Amino acid sequence: MSNVIRIHSENPQQRLINKVIEVLKNGNVIAYPTDSGYALGCTLGNKSAMEKIRNIRKLSKHHHFTLMMKDLSHVGEYAKFNNSAFRLMKKILPGAYTFILEGAREVPKRLLHKKRKTIGIRISSHPIVKAILYELTEPMISVSLVIEGYEFYNYNDVQALLNSSVSLVIDSGHCPPEPTTVIDLSGDEIIILRKGAGSLDLIN
Repeated sequence: MSNVIRIHSENPQQRLINKVIEVLKNGNVIAYPTDSGYALGCTLGNKSAMEKIRNIRKLSKHHHFTLMMKDLSHVGEYAKFNNSAFRLMKKILPGAYTFILEGAREVPKRLLHKKRKTIGIRISSHPIVKAILYELTEPMISVSLVIEGYEFYNYNDVQALLNSSVSLVIDSGHCPPEPTTVIDLSGDEIIILRKGAGSLDLIN
């Protein structure tokens, strides 16, 4: 069975966040709560953990992996975007949005969409996610925990299905699945690919 760690959803305990960081840096996959439901995550350079995530989700080679980032300051290291795209992201982040951007040259090809060479970028408002990324000091590779026929509202739902497929499940209480709003900024126009939890009111 996966290990379960209970972390306060509003005031994450530092000693427990440190345990999560240890699990990640040891090359493992975690299931963690976000502002859009549970997600699977691993460290940026971990190929084997990334393949484990791909297998859990049964993802194709064309699936967009997401870089979960602590803030906008490092997005330019991993993605290319123009001034209007940056202004939009600055206006509405953090929040339940995934932005599709052209990958920077330094980003490993395995992280990019095979045909379009794009990558997903997320900056979550969830306190636990922010605490993890503050300590990790690099983005996490992340995908939403979406498996056909199942819904994940709390750690019990996650653990019951994934069992030992992940090393750690974070329990922060009720965490309903609400997919992010996906916005494609890889071209000249703003394209809404999916309307989800993130409001479209600030997008114009």
